Amino acid sequence: MAARDAVGSAVRHVEISDAEAGQRIDNYLLRLLKGVPKSRVYRILRKGEVRVNKGRVGPSYRLADGDIVRVPPVKVPERGDQPVAQGLMQRLGSAVIHEDKRLLVLDKPAGVAVHGGSGISAGVIEGLRALRGAPYMELVHRLDRETSGCLLIALKRSELRSLHELIREGQVEKRYLALVRGDWQLGQYDCTAPLHTHTRHNGERHVTVQPGGKSSLSRFSLVESFGEASLVEIELVTGRTHQIRVHAAHLGHPLAGDPRYGDQAFNARMAALGLDRLFLHAHSVAFTRPADGSEQHFSAPLDDRLRATLDRLA
Repeated sequence: MAARDAVGSAVRHVEISDAEAGQRIDNYLLRLLKGVPKSRVYRILRKGEVRVNKGRVGPSYRLADGDIVRVPPVKVPERGDQPVAQGLMQRLGSAVIHEDKRLLVLDKPAGVAVHGGSGISAGVIEGLRALRGAPYMELVHRLDRETSGCLLIALKRSELRSLHELIREGQVEKRYLALVRGDWQLGQYDCTAPLHTHTRHNGERHVTVQPGGKSSLSRFSLVESFGEASLVEIELVTGRTHQIRVHAAHLGHPLAGDPRYGDQAFNARMAALGLDRLFLHAHSVAFTRPADGSEQHFSAPLDDRLRATLDRLA
């Protein structure tokens, strides 16, 4: 049987289903005991209050189909989960571009985080869970909050494992469209600048090109030039934090509307044309499903705001 809600005043014993197998016990408990502080979850693991098949396990233990998990009584704060705004659920419901029994593909709206945290009560994954009530739903990958476009959400644990393996092997093709400063003269260009991520005191991440950083590859090609700006397509071969934005700035062609790595004067000119967001859109994703060899290709067009900016540049 699938695991039931373990919040309560008595010890619970829950059986892990096939859909839940493969995940770490700490991540499983954090989802099961929503509202319980992370420190408390790790404490009950450390003290052996959580048992799997009557034995103690560490936080990194990976659950198997049929495991019996002993969950001790844990008090949950009275406030419970933050409700998901109806408007967010409506936006997400209208943004679904594909759904089958294993996978959901969303045209993520700009300005919506993929998950809650850091002052955000709910993001894409929380909104979809509230909207669909699916027994299992997890992000396959992430997009920055201000980036729009194709986002994959696994509806089965086996699909998540399969897609993560494809991503590690470089077998998932992800392509983006971006508006950059200046007249692009580099043709097709592979940017391999290594990237290093810094964490600031406020928790924000800032990325710089730095020797010794993580190996990275972004493949740029020109789509259309407008003189003062160019529309480029980027194949994201690796998936480092802020990779496209940092690589574009490194090449002297920062993204339009980028407040962190961009050019203020260029951003102001684009804002005068009506651009009120980062011009970065994940327009397609493609892969071959290992289970049946079927070719999967999903695409999402530029939204009206981005298209209007290009029309005014033309």
